[in-house]
Amino acid sequence: MTVDDISMITQNALFCVIKTAAPVLLVSLAVGLIVSIFQTVTSIQEQTLTFVPKVLSIFLTIMILGHWMLNNMTGFMTELWSDFTMYTG
Repeated sequence: MTVDDISMITQNALFCVIKTAAPVLLVSLAVGLIVSIFQTVTSIQEQTLTFVPKVLSIFLTIMILGHWMLNNMTGFMTELWSDFTMYTG
């Protein structure tokens, strides 16, 4: 196993992590921005107002996209473990 193989595995793993986490992070960002604009417009500075919508939206996103996220992660692990003979020697 060469340094190039290790860097390719690391690159693929980081890409899988980014691709899997991106939907949840983008939804959280969008909800946080919307709630922040709402708080600015209405002058409500309640801390729990940002927490509850974010948690609910993240939970809903994981419910909707959880199957895809799990398939993405298991596909990467299956690909990683199927080439196991490449790592020895």
